[in-house]
Amino acid sequence: MKIDPTKMADWEVAEAAEATLRPVADLARELGLKEGEWLPYGRSLAKIDAAAVHRRLGGDTHRAKYIDVTAITPTPLGEGKTTTTLGLVEGLGKLGKRVCGAVRQPSGGPTFNIKGSAAGGGLAQVVPLSPLSLGLTGDIDAITNANNLAMVALNSRMQHEQNHDDAWLAERGLKRLDIDPERVQLRWAMDFCAQGLRNIEIGRGGKLDGFRTDSGFYITVASEVMAILAMSTDLADLRRRLGKIIVAYSKSGKPVTTADLEVDGAMAAWLVNAVHPTLMQSIEGQPMLVHAGPFANIAIGQSSVIADKLASRLCDYLVTESGFASDIGYEKFWNIKCRCSGLKPDAVVLVATVRALKAHGGAPAVRAGMPLDPVYTSEALEPLEKGCENLLAHIEIVKRSGINPVVCLNGFYTDTPAEHALVRRVVEAAGARFAVSEHWLKGGDGAIELAEAVVAACEEPNDFRFLSDLNEPLTKRIEAIAREVYGGDGVELSDLAREKLARFEADPELSKLPVCMAKTQYSLSHDPKLLGRPKGWVLPVRDVLIYQGAGLVVPVTGDIKLMPGTAANAAFRKIDVDVETGKVRGLF
Repeated sequence: MKIDPTKMADWEVAEAAEATLRPVADLARELGLKEGEWLPYGRSLAKIDAAAVHRRLGGDTHRAKYIDVTAITPTPLGEGKTTTTLGLVEGLGKLGKRVCGAVRQPSGGPTFNIKGSAAGGGLAQVVPLSPLSLGLTGDIDAITNANNLAMVALNSRMQHEQNHDDAWLAERGLKRLDIDPERVQLRWAMDFCAQGLRNIEIGRGGKLDGFRTDSGFYITVASEVMAILAMSTDLADLRRRLGKIIVAYSKSGKPVTTADLEVDGAMAAWLVNAVHPTLMQSIEGQPMLVHAGPFANIAIGQSSVIADKLASRLCDYLVTESGFASDIGYEKFWNIKCRCSGLKPDAVVLVATVRALKAHGGAPAVRAGMPLDPVYTSEALEPLEKGCENLLAHIEIVKRSGINPVVCLNGFYTDTPAEHALVRRVVEAAGARFAVSEHWLKGGDGAIELAEAVVAACEEPNDFRFLSDLNEPLTKRIEAIAREVYGGDGVELSDLAREKLARFEADPELSKLPVCMAKTQYSLSHDPKLLGRPKGWVLPVRDVLIYQGAGLVVPVTGDIKLMPGTAANAAFRKIDVDVETGKVRGLF
C-alpha cells in the first residue's frame, strides 16, 4: 500500500503503517536481547530490563555513535524535531546502519491540547500511535501516583501533627516533623494542561478532612519524580534519589524529605516497572526506545539515561532527542544529561524550518488552531533571510559545546528551491554542515542526504566540553547560561531567588548541583514575544526550586508556569473512537 501523507492525517498514516508492523520479538532479536531481558506487552510493545542486559554484557566497551537532535526556536506548532529524529533513524536504516532511536514518551497535556502527540509525523513516526499517545505501558501514570502518594503522606502527617500530641505520635512510631505550612515545596501532579489547578486550597472541612493549606498541581512530566526517572542509572539509583526529595521545610528551617515521611519505599514500588524502557519501532521498522518525558522548558525534557546507555551498547548509531530548542533542550542535554550518563555526543543535528525562520523574520504570528498566513506557503525570501539570525544564534550555541552541528532543513512540500538555497548559503557561511530532509513526505528515502551528513560528522573529532564547572557558584553558572547561551545581558534576581541561592550555595552538596532552567521555549529570552535574536535584555529569575532527589537546581524565569494551560481549540475536540472497531481516531 502506497501512503501519501499529503492526503492523510498523521493518525491515518500511522494506522495504515501499523498493518505492516514487525513483531516486537523480531525487534528484540535484532537488538541482541536474550530471553528474560524483555517482557512483551502484546504483539507490538515490550519492556526491556536494562539491568539484565548490562549484567550479561559485563565489561563490553562497545558504544554506538551518539547523535542528539535539537532545533531552532519553534513556533507554537513545533518544527518537526521528533519527526526529524525518526527520519534520521529511517535514513540511517536505508544506509544499512545498525541504528536505534531513543525518544521521550508523549504527555497527555499536549496530546489533548494544541501540539498533539510526540510521535513524529508523516512517514517518520513511532508506531503504534494510539498506545504511544494514550498511556503506553503506564510509566507516566506510575510517576503521577508516586508523586501524589508523597503528597498524601505529607498532608496526612500535617493533619495528625496538628490534631495530636507527641505521646500520641510516639505510640504510632512517629516523631514530630513540625512542618511549616508556609514552606511546602511539593505539589500534586496531573498529566493534563489544567490551569485551573495551578493554585488551590486543600483540607477544607473538619479536623478529619486533612490539613487545610494552599496547594496546587504541576503537570506530571515537570515533576521531580519524572526528572528522577530521566536521570537515574538503575533501580537502586532511582530508589536512593526518591528518598532525597524535599517535600517541605520544618519551622526551624530543616528540610523534610520523603524518607522522613517514610513514603519513599512505597513510591519506588510504584516505579518498579516504569524504570524499564519501552521498545517500539519506526514506521520503517527500526527499533525505538521510549522512556521519560517532554517539556524541556519546565523539566529536564530528555529521553532517559537508562534508555540511552542501554541503546548505546546494542546498536552502532543511537539517535536521541532534546526537548524544544538548543537554548533549552540541548543546553540541558549538554550540561546535565551528559554529566550524569557519561556519554558524549559524536554529532548534533539542529533542525530548522522555512516556516519558523519566516516567523522569526517578522512574518505574521503563527497561532495554533488558526489558518497560516499565505506568506508561509508561498515564496518569501525577505523574512526568511532576516529570520536566519535565530538559526545563527543556535549554531553558535551548539558550537559553544565544542561540536559543529549538522543543520537539517526539515523540508515542507510548500517550500521553494530558492528558499532552501538561501538557508544553505547562510549555514555554510557559518561553517556548519547542511542537509535538506524530506522524511515527512518520503520516509527514510527522503532522509538519505541528512543521514550521510550525520555519518560524516560522526567521524570528525570534536571538543565537547561543559559550559561551566560545578565548583563555580550557582549564581555565576546561571549568569553564564543567560549570557553565553541565551545571549542576554545578565540576570536579575528577585529577593526570593537571591535568598534561596544564598542558602543553597552555603550547602556543600546543593551548591554543586547542575542548573536546570525553566524558561519559555518561544524565544531565546524569557519573553515569548521577543523573536529572532533579541538584544539588550536581562533574564529575570523570580524563584529557584531545589530538586535534591533529581540532583538539580531549577531557576524559574519570566512568567513560565509548571502547569501549562489548555487552549480553546484543543486537540481533544477532534479525538474519538470508532465504536465498531475500538480504534482511536483523530490523534496527531
